[in-house]
Amino acid sequence: MSVHTPEDVRKVTTHRLSEMKCRNEKISMLTSYDYTMASIVDQAGVDVILVGDSASNVMAGNVTTLPITLDQMIYHGKSVVRAVQRALVVIDMPFGTYQTSDVEAVQNAIKVMKITHADALKLEGGVEIIDAVKKILAAGIPIMGHLGLMPQSINKYGTYTVRAKEEDEAEKLMSDALLLEKVGCFALVLEKIPASLAQKVAEKLTIPVIGIGAGGHVDGQVLVLHDMLGMSKGFSPRFLRRYADLNGIMTEAVQHYVSDVKRQDFPNEEEQY
Repeated sequence: MSVHTPEDVRKVTTHRLSEMKCRNEKISMLTSYDYTMASIVDQAGVDVILVGDSASNVMAGNVTTLPITLDQMIYHGKSVVRAVQRALVVIDMPFGTYQTSDVEAVQNAIKVMKITHADALKLEGGVEIIDAVKKILAAGIPIMGHLGLMPQSINKYGTYTVRAKEEDEAEKLMSDALLLEKVGCFALVLEKIPASLAQKVAEKLTIPVIGIGAGGHVDGQVLVLHDMLGMSKGFSPRFLRRYADLNGIMTEAVQHYVSDVKRQDFPNEEEQY
């Protein structure tokens, strides 16, 4: 299997992502939540690292992304930024930190940027949150939008099924995408929507469109790191490709360690002082 080594080792910026779209170079994006994993992901050549509110699920064990707090996202964000040399680091604004008021949204966004030193933020929603988006952008903070299946709205949906299959929702998604681009978002994530719709959005917008469960005719792809490495079990949507079985590898390693300790095989003579 061939592997990718980035020829350009310069820091990835929002401008460079735009250039990548212009020359039809696909954008790679993965989540990370801690220093060690972010260091590996960055050195492997990923273009964008998302400190996702999916940390609520994979790091804290919550059923949804809703419980994670601003301070917890800041903790994960700081840990990731310390490790990254090349990738653009984007941090999710968690549920409840930008929906209540524009003033609070800007204050929270500034807090995240000042403490973590991240490159950008990601917010879920379209016209409903557009005033907050405008205010945060006016403060000089880059924003990546997120439409389609929006996990922070899961209680409203009541299901994780594919979004925008019906014409009215598809039209609203296109309208929201154009609006987010118009006000100044530098990129857009589309989650779990029909591939044909995602392709139309990517062709219509001048900013990069990154998909997750949105087909291959967009400008880039994003997956949750723990899913694509096979660390998590029981989550197997159609769009997920597992590139390793770390769950099996790690389980076997731990079992081997326990066995060696029980048999007094570890530590041996060479492993002590």
